[in-house]
Amino acid sequence: MDIIIRTATINDVGQIAKIKIEGWQTAYKGIIDNDFLDNMNLNEEIKKRKNNIENGVDIIVAELNNEIVGFCLYRNYIKEPENYHNANCELSALYVKSSLKRKGIGSKLMKYVIQKLKNQGKTQMILGCLKENSPSRTFYEKMGGKIIKIENSKIGNKEYEEVIYEYDISNM
Repeated sequence: MDIIIRTATINDVGQIAKIKIEGWQTAYKGIIDNDFLDNMNLNEEIKKRKNNIENGVDIIVAELNNEIVGFCLYRNYIKEPENYHNANCELSALYVKSSLKRKGIGSKLMKYVIQKLKNQGKTQMILGCLKENSPSRTFYEKMGGKIIKIENSKIGNKEYEEVIYEYDISNM
């Protein structure tokens, strides 16, 4: 599989938004409220991703045969530094098309991001994952994540437990 990893452009936001919605509706079925999942809005998601790119948020994509098959959103800072004293960067989203999971695409995306962050002098990365999302948690742990806390996260009108992982990327 010839996967190309590259920086996302405005032209990619439609495909990115579709992957995000499909990812949530697949991975979170039976975890997150069905009404929330069924009512995810493609146009709203496209606006969010367009806004991310226009405001300098880093998004990379995995491309296969000229089609976006995965993406990763990351920050070289922490949104809530008061909550994570050791971390200085974060992986905010990692999605791969459901039909292509377990083919190494997620690993390639994550390794690419880690290398970019290391090149910027970052040393400790965090990411959050819903506690009940066992397949993703297995992946994040296999990639070297250590659980540092469990906190509540509001999605729609409900609270869910989120596991926060930390990675010592200086040693990766």
